[in-house]
Amino acid sequence: MPGTARHDREMAMSAKKQLVTCTDPIDKLRLQCLARGSSGIKGLGRVFKIMDDDNSRSLDFKEFMKGLHDYGVLIEREEAQNLFQSFDKDGNGTIDFDEFLVTLRPPMSNARKEVIMQAFRKLDKTGDGLITVEDLRGVYNAKHHPKYQNGEWTEDQVFRSFLDNFDSPYDKDGQVTKDEFMNYYAGVSASIDSDVYFVIMMQNAWKLN
Repeated sequence: MPGTARHDREMAMSAKKQLVTCTDPIDKLRLQCLARGSSGIKGLGRVFKIMDDDNSRSLDFKEFMKGLHDYGVLIEREEAQNLFQSFDKDGNGTIDFDEFLVTLRPPMSNARKEVIMQAFRKLDKTGDGLITVEDLRGVYNAKHHPKYQNGEWTEDQVFRSFLDNFDSPYDKDGQVTKDEFMNYYAGVSASIDSDVYFVIMMQNAWKLN
């Protein structure tokens, strides 16, 4: 799996430049998150938890407004209400984490989505639409992990830690869905301008050639 530290730094630098001319509220919130190093499932999970003042795992309009202000998105109440409705996909009056994530996930080209799905299908050996510890056996080599080498973790613990990178912060069940895998790589994708480079990176990382 490719490391994300360098990607996060690149994303933050790129986002800060784009913020200068950005006017769309959703794009501005997305860029503010990226500029602070909040990308993908983990980063946006941190943002969501910060905005979720009552720890209800959902945002009401008051929390949403305060969160926008905290992240430098200063808009009128009426515009904020329209924005809230664009996040609230099921119209129940609150925004859950999945709605938050899907709305703020950076857009990706079809070429990027396809190579991400190629990697997913390679990992999903059983073809049931979920990546589990059992799927990883023989696909992901745990024996190079330092905690396995020093005896601190078993092979299964290495596998579970690997899956947790992709898993939703509110649903760490040891199973990674297609959406969770796509959401993770949407964060990585945001720092890479070239489709060709992104595709090559994925092919090399997962030995897809």
